[in-house]
Amino acid sequence: MSVAIPSGELVPPAGRLTQIANWLAVAAFLANTMLLVSYAVLPVKVTHRHYLNVCLILGIMSLQLGFMIPLASKPHQCYNEITPNDMFSEMSCAWSGAVVLFGAWTSVTWSFFRTLSLHLQICWNLVLGQRFFLGSLAVGWAIPPMGITIGLVLTGVSYRFGTICHINHDHSIADFWGPILSISGASMLVHLITLLYCMQVYIRSVFEEKPPTDTSSAFPSYTGSVTTLTYRATFKRVKHVIKMQWRGIAVVLVVMTYAIFFTLVFISLDKSVEKTPENIDRAHPWLICIVLTNGNVKKCLPESQMSLGGPSEGLVLTVLLLLPCCGFWSVLLLGRVSMIPGWVHFFRSKFQPKQEFPPRGITPNKDYAMLSSSSRYNNTKSPDPLLSMSRQSDLSMTTFKVSGAKESVDCTRDEIKYPNPVMSFSRPRPPSAQRAEPNVRDWDPQSTFAPGAAAARTRGYHPSESRCSDRNV
Repeated sequence: MSVAIPSGELVPPAGRLTQIANWLAVAAFLANTMLLVSYAVLPVKVTHRHYLNVCLILGIMSLQLGFMIPLASKPHQCYNEITPNDMFSEMSCAWSGAVVLFGAWTSVTWSFFRTLSLHLQICWNLVLGQRFFLGSLAVGWAIPPMGITIGLVLTGVSYRFGTICHINHDHSIADFWGPILSISGASMLVHLITLLYCMQVYIRSVFEEKPPTDTSSAFPSYTGSVTTLTYRATFKRVKHVIKMQWRGIAVVLVVMTYAIFFTLVFISLDKSVEKTPENIDRAHPWLICIVLTNGNVKKCLPESQMSLGGPSEGLVLTVLLLLPCCGFWSVLLLGRVSMIPGWVHFFRSKFQPKQEFPPRGITPNKDYAMLSSSSRYNNTKSPDPLLSMSRQSDLSMTTFKVSGAKESVDCTRDEIKYPNPVMSFSRPRPPSAQRAEPNVRDWDPQSTFAPGAAAARTRGYHPSESRCSDRNV
């Protein structure tokens, strides 16, 4: 037995609720579009954008786009009184079903890469470089087209409930729900391993043996102290990574929860419409009611509730409303409050005049900041040092000659008197005086208790005069 008309007509969500789900998808799509525009326009320090988050948002937007297609096409769900339309009889069904499948594959695939990236950074302390970037892009965007191609060819899509097409139940576990559930389970497993590693590092950093606090002469164990520092440093690194990426972790957990929940609901729905003796016996009251009422489904709603196993009406409505709401989670978790002042600064910089130098309130003239037109043509000689020491005094730093202008100008400063400290035995001397009288002493040796020349000879010391005379000879 196969379901003739859509299950949404057998266990009908109200028409208003289906329209609400579609318009929720529109709002979530616009919010995610604004988030991507913020990533593209605002600086990284405001958005903290990452290519893994961008690809995950694109997958979620594809899922919402499938709910937006029926708003424009106004599709007919039933091919006739008892047969629903599918992708071969309704083009809107084909496009909405394909886009929804693509969004599901993309969201789950990039959630796995987001989880794997976090695991490699925390557990293995790896810096993900160009290879991981290119590999994840190649694999992450190759799996979804392959998945929807296999699903559409082997299973197909049709109207089952709501105004969008979902994958049929024939071979759906093998080519769609099974792989989706496997990738989601692998992501959950990697998340669990990462969480256990973080707990292990935290426990070791807290309860690892610490250096003794007593005042005895025993030295602390070197190995234990190094181990403690190692685990504490590891815990600081792990805490920093989690602090930076907790938003991405939360989005991945939400997507994985959605995927597992929807997989279980659709598998339960598929089992309720399989051609089995149990389902045929359960459907007898509803079939008799349909025959007696000449196909009036509304009069047979009580029998349909009893004859159809699987998900209830409330569960079907929950699935229908939760699918488009996934986009709001990505905006709430990946969006940042710092984007609001970032946009304010962006529009202010575009529409307000820039504050040029000089500051406001000062009227600039043509010679301000050496921007006069004459300086452009006068300063045409080859580059020289701006300040050159005067040739009159090779060692004097009080006189400089400014070069590079049209005429050199001597800038002479008045020498400042040097106050001789009381306990200092030196004072500045002009270089010319030092060259003219190299042996003149301006201090008394006896005042510093230094030995005289005669005492120095008796003790074996040679005064500087004799050494200088020997050098001259």
